[in-house]
Amino acid sequence: MRDAEEFRYLVLAVQREGNRILAAALRPLGLTPSQAEVVSVLDDRGPLTLSGLGELLVCESGANPSRLVDRLVTAGFVERATSASDRRHVTLTLTTAGRQLAERVRPVQDGLNDALEEMLAGQPIAPTLSTLRAVADRFPAGETVRRRREVPAS
Repeated sequence: MRDAEEFRYLVLAVQREGNRILAAALRPLGLTPSQAEVVSVLDDRGPLTLSGLGELLVCESGANPSRLVDRLVTAGFVERATSASDRRHVTLTLTTAGRQLAERVRPVQDGLNDALEEMLAGQPIAPTLSTLRAVADRFPAGETVRRRREVPAS
């Protein structure tokens, strides 16, 4: 097996296992990992437009999260507010129930991150991140991750 092929499969294996673990932990909340990402991004960065949200989501390629948002609106976790001056401009915010849900999502995500940090203990993570960024930066999703790393304007 070539190094590049092993790299590709290792990234895929870690992503799949992480997503499986996250999905199982989110199941009691009635959320998928993608829906939880929307809730988290709106909690951290909201209010956002639909396109602004799409620019920060790694889970949704194509940067159009309308399907995810529709489900969360129907469930009462996200509210759409249409601008009075421009009906095309829609702002998304978490409802009170959505903010409460975000408080329940955070420890689930933190738990997975803590488990990963434990697995990585003693490993040289900086060179690994540098390698992954070098590859990811060649794709739109890499730009999305970069945007998420940036501290939001207060």
